[in-house]
Amino acid sequence: MTLIVDTWTVFRRYFAKSVSSIPYMGVSLAQPVLYLVLFAPLLKSVSSVPGFPGGGAYNVFVPGLLVQLGLFSATSGGWSLIAEVKAGVIERMRVTPSSRVALLLGRTLRDVAMLIVQAGLIVGAAVPLGLSLRLPGVLLAFVLMALIALLMASVSYAAALLLRDENTFGAIVFSATLPVLLLSGVLLPMTLAPQWLQNVSAFNPLLYAVEAQRALFANNIGDVNVVKGFVAIGGLAIVTVVAASRSFGRAVA
Repeated sequence: MTLIVDTWTVFRRYFAKSVSSIPYMGVSLAQPVLYLVLFAPLLKSVSSVPGFPGGGAYNVFVPGLLVQLGLFSATSGGWSLIAEVKAGVIERMRVTPSSRVALLLGRTLRDVAMLIVQAGLIVGAAVPLGLSLRLPGVLLAFVLMALIALLMASVSYAAALLLRDENTFGAIVFSATLPVLLLSGVLLPMTLAPQWLQNVSAFNPLLYAVEAQRALFANNIGDVNVVKGFVAIGGLAIVTVVAASRSFGRAVA
């Protein structure tokens, strides 16, 4: 019970801080909105190309865009943690009675909640442009989004505690996320790629998340890609949360 109460307390603090920051919300939404408005229309001309999934350009692009949003939004949390480390906030946490695990879980759940809010706004904006929705599939898609946020936020916080330098953290994060993003089929489906590139992308967990999201937005809940996506992302989320919790526990021990 203490863990739940402490997690809720930490979550409320950071969530209120994020929601009250209009610049933070604006910057977080600016990039995906630009992709939605400026890039998605280009897919209409290639939607009839062999290998392009059915369902319409927006039903193919928006699910990938949400995964991209999860990749960058949740990963960016490491910068704020490094700032708190340098400001002595983490040092002062050592004297608090709060659960060490809750200090991380509260932050991570804030990232999950913020991503769900942002994803909801993106989906709402895409509907007038041509995105078609069916509630069961979309609800499961948001559950998968939460797992993606949990995974990426945990990785970000663990890396931040290990590196403790904004420049090094930024260089490593951007160097790592770019190939992961390109090999996930976010912008264009990997079915359009040459076979060797498809073989390489098979080792990318986010590829299965993107394919699962597209199946869910098409309301194909029983699709095998949905199972693959939840297994890949859910399994990695559990591992990274445990690893990040141990790192955070050592940082404030």
